Amino acid sequence: MSHEYSLSYLTVPGVTPPEQTYIAARAGYDCVSYRLFHLGVAGEPDIDPTSPQILRETKQALAETGLRCFDIELMKIVRGLDPKQFLPAFEAGGELGARHVICSAWTDVRNDQRYIVDTFAEICDLAAPFGLTVNLEFPAFSRLTTLEEVVEILERTGRHNQGVLVDTLYMHFNKAPLLALERVPPEWINFLHICDAEDLAFTKEDMIHIARDARLYPGEGAIDFWSVNYLFPDLPLSIELPHAARMAEFGPEQHARNCLKAAHAVFEGGQRRSTRQPA
Repeated sequence: MSHEYSLSYLTVPGVTPPEQTYIAARAGYDCVSYRLFHLGVAGEPDIDPTSPQILRETKQALAETGLRCFDIELMKIVRGLDPKQFLPAFEAGGELGARHVICSAWTDVRNDQRYIVDTFAEICDLAAPFGLTVNLEFPAFSRLTTLEEVVEILERTGRHNQGVLVDTLYMHFNKAPLLALERVPPEWINFLHICDAEDLAFTKEDMIHIARDARLYPGEGAIDFWSVNYLFPDLPLSIELPHAARMAEFGPEQHARNCLKAAHAVFEGGQRRSTRQPA
C-alpha cells in the first residue's frame, strides 16, 4: 500500500493557503487541500484566497516545497447561494493544479431532493472546464447524512465529473462499516477524509462538537480502518482532523505532523512513503 497524504484546511484552521503549504511541507505531506471559498465563519483568515497576490504567493509556496494542491473547498448547496459564486474558486483551483472540489448540502427541508440534484449538477458543470471533479459529502448533521442518500443524488445527477467524498468520521457516526464502500462505483471515490473517534452514543450536539473541534488521530479511537487498504490500497487520503485543544497545545505544524505520523502507523505500517522530495 502507498497512499498520498493531503493536509486539509480544517486540520489547521485559520491559516492562509501559502502558510498551509509551508506547514504541510515541513510536516511531511505530499499535497495540500485549500479553503478557497470562505464561508464567513469565525477563524477564517481575513484575506481573499483567490486574489492575485494570494495566488502568486500560493504558487510560489507550491513551487518551493514541491507539494501539489489536491482539492479545494467548500461549495455549499444552500438556498440563496448562486453556484456561479464558486467560479472564482474554481478558476483559482484550476490555476493551482487542484483536481477535486468538496461539496455538501445544507438545505433545511427534507423534500427538496430535486433542488439538490439540479444544484449539484450545475456545480459539476461549472467546475468541469477547470478539470475539477465535484465530490459530495454527507456530514451527519447536514441535509444529506448517509452514504445511501448521496449515492441516490449521484445516480440522478449523472455528471462525468461527480464523486462522493467519504469521511471516516461520518461513516462512524452512522454506524456504517467502511466495507460498505465496496458497493459504490469506484470511479466515484477519488479520495477519503480520515480521522478517528471514540465509540459512543452521539447526540447531534456531540457530533457537531467532535467534527469541528475534537477529532482523534487515526488509531486513537474505535474506527476500524482495515478495509481502506483492502478496498483502496493506492487512494489519496486527506487528513481532516480539527482538534482545538491540540492546536492550542502543539500549534498547527506539530499538530499536522502528529496527524500524519498516526496515519502512517495505521495505513503504512509506520513507514513514511512520501512521493515528493523533502522541502
